[in-house]
Amino acid sequence: MRGLIVLLPGDGIGPEVVEAGRRVLEVVAEGHGLDLEFETHAIGGAAIDAAGDPLPPATLAACRLSSAVLLGAVGGPKWSELPGAMRPEQGLLRLRQSLGLYANLRPVKPMPALAHLSPLKPERVAGTDLMVVRELTGGIYFGARTRTPERATDECAYSVFEVERVTRVAARLAAARSGRLVSVDKANVLETSRLWREVVTRVIRDEFPALKLEHLLVDAMAMYLVTRPRDFDVILTENLFGDILTDEAGVLAGSLGLLPSASLGDGPPGLYEPIHGSAPDIAGRGIANPYGTILSVALMLRHGFALESAAREIETAVDAAIGAGVRTPDIAAGGPATDTRTATNAVIDRLRSALAA
Repeated sequence: MRGLIVLLPGDGIGPEVVEAGRRVLEVVAEGHGLDLEFETHAIGGAAIDAAGDPLPPATLAACRLSSAVLLGAVGGPKWSELPGAMRPEQGLLRLRQSLGLYANLRPVKPMPALAHLSPLKPERVAGTDLMVVRELTGGIYFGARTRTPERATDECAYSVFEVERVTRVAARLAAARSGRLVSVDKANVLETSRLWREVVTRVIRDEFPALKLEHLLVDAMAMYLVTRPRDFDVILTENLFGDILTDEAGVLAGSLGLLPSASLGDGPPGLYEPIHGSAPDIAGRGIANPYGTILSVALMLRHGFALESAAREIETAVDAAIGAGVRTPDIAAGGPATDTRTATNAVIDRLRSALAA
């Protein structure tokens, strides 16, 4: 199997964690007989500095020709005063929209070895295994905007088509897991949410009748995520609500540095990235947590290349490394801390042992 992987290191700690992901991909490619090529391109603040554009045409063109895209992080205080359309984050939003990546998958499964790092009591977080599916290219982030000295508006709009297609992604995931799906909206207030609820209900009724569907308001879901997280499996929601809820769910694992994501459309390429930010305060120090990026590589192999066995090998290697105490400062909890490269090596060593077995 052949494939072109476009690497988008971005800003802050992005280059450090993307390098970790590339090294893991090389080991997996060798062990599974994959022929992978890599190209590196600029995005975000780094692209603004180099080309005056957070998503240069050459970057977008390369991504469109790729099999998958691995992203580090974008943004930082250096670019915080730029106009909205020129902010580093706009490069990522434009990339998602240009590639048609409408479904963002964020798994949240706290590791038993790190249960003590969660802000929740261990017994409350134990057994949590969530998959949040966030609609990614519609809603308020992509609506029309106005601004005057006295007033500002942001339009939130959704079409039936946009809701249908992301609902099918979440439904297929739920059917392959527990058969339970929760859809989150604000249908008691927002017209877009009333449309959302009606469309989700119809799609599940007509196309996935075996699924158990539940609707929850977003404020209730925010509360339930911290009071009974293990009661949920696949959670479907719109763009803004998903952005907020996935960060809330992310802290259940004890560190945002541990969590991966996949942004998918109707075909390749998908975009794979850790959910943490650019962390400019630790950039260049070699202590960034690479595990979220490495687990994003596992999602790439699972959803982009249909290599379930390789994805599971990576996930098992990460669990084993963390269980053995190989922990960067964000998850060391006062114990011995290691650096990015050592943590990456720990995963690679375990991968090689598994591949040789």
